[in-house]
Amino acid sequence: MTKFDEATQAIRIDETTYDVCLDPGYSIGGPLNGGYLMAVVLRAVVDDSPFEHPVSTTSQFLKSPVPGPAQVRVERLKAGRTAAFTRATLVQDGVSQIESLVTTATLTGAEPLYSDKPAHVMPPPEECVKLPNPKPESNMTLNAQMELRFDPPTIAWLSGGPTGRPESRAYFRMTEPQDADPFVLALAVDALPPVVFSAGLRGWAPTVDLTWHLRALPAPGLLTLIGGGRLISDGWFDEEVEVWDSAGRLVAQSRQLARVGRG
Repeated sequence: MTKFDEATQAIRIDETTYDVCLDPGYSIGGPLNGGYLMAVVLRAVVDDSPFEHPVSTTSQFLKSPVPGPAQVRVERLKAGRTAAFTRATLVQDGVSQIESLVTTATLTGAEPLYSDKPAHVMPPPEECVKLPNPKPESNMTLNAQMELRFDPPTIAWLSGGPTGRPESRAYFRMTEPQDADPFVLALAVDALPPVVFSAGLRGWAPTVDLTWHLRALPAPGLLTLIGGGRLISDGWFDEEVEVWDSAGRLVAQSRQLARVGRG
């Protein structure tokens, strides 16, 4: 079992409840990463489902849970021959933190009848760059759990030269050797810095709603994350992310609505 598997483990205690322990290693300056929290919820949902894979997840982030004990409560809404539908709630100290609706199914790995191409062609990994290591006092513990190598223009905001467009692109893998599975993909769709950084805005940008789809089981190797946005307005922005595997297959896609941060 990897560190990530342990950090997202869900232990069943009765028909509808799982005990979890939220790991402080997935913090972004204090708040826990939303993709990590979705992975925790999905561990419980998949364990409870007759199907193997979370093909669609919509999560509303009501509060920011803190590291420590919590529970996932699952409610089976419907199960058919090819899919099951579950409502799941992450609860901490008796208060609902995240509400999710999850569709599970079993993907077979069949060849696609049609596949589009990535929205952007990435440079080779050796031409991409890492973010500087965060200062210990920043409490950016998430950085230690994964490796991101960025398309250089999309992190020009570090040196005061943002592109002016909401965008972020990087290669992704876990720091501890681990082939990506659906739970790693839940983390990957929320692993990029907020795309508004490239538009010249900074600060913590809390996710309000995030929907992602598992499209295929990824091949071993680096994942490619391609993120962009359509509108920044009235204190809100959207972010869409495509995840492509090492074989060139689209394996996940997401869209989230978030608040513009205050830098």
